[in-house]
Amino acid sequence: MTSKKLPSSGTSPVSIGPSQVSILVRMGEAPSFKVCHRVHPSIVPPTNMADTICIIQTTLPGEWTESIVGEWSTSLVQDGIAACVQRSRITSVYRWEESLESTEEWRVQLKTSTHNKERLVEAILSSHPYDTPQIISWNAETTSDYASWIEG
Repeated sequence: MTSKKLPSSGTSPVSIGPSQVSILVRMGEAPSFKVCHRVHPSIVPPTNMADTICIIQTTLPGEWTESIVGEWSTSLVQDGIAACVQRSRITSVYRWEESLESTEEWRVQLKTSTHNKERLVEAILSSHPYDTPQIISWNAETTSDYASWIEG
C-alpha cells in the first residue's frame, strides 16, 4: 500500500494491487474523502469470450396480447433468422409529433448471428406495425459454444 501527499488534482493513490487501482478523491472543502476503485485496463484478465453475436432490440405495441407477440417472435425463430427472442412489458416515455407520450409496450430482444443481422432487420421492418420502429443492434462477445448454438 502506498500513501502520498495529495497532488493538485485532489486525488491520491491509496493502494495499487496487481489488477486494480484505488484512489482517494477529496469531496469538497471539508477533509472528507471517497475511495474509488477500478480495474486497471491494461491488466484485465483474459476471458473465453472469443466469438461475437448480434443482439437486436425493438418494441411492439402494448395493446398486442402475449399471444400475438408470441406468434410474431416465434415466426422469426421458425424462419431461422433469430435464434432466441425474449420479450417483456415496459413503459416507454417519448416525444411524438410535438406531444409527450407514455405508452405501455413490449420490449423484444432478439439474438442472431452477425451474418443474419440484415435479414433479421429486414424481417422486422416488413412486419412491424409502427411508422418509425425502434430497431437498434449491437455486437456482443460470447462463448464459442453459445455462438455455435446461435449459428444453428
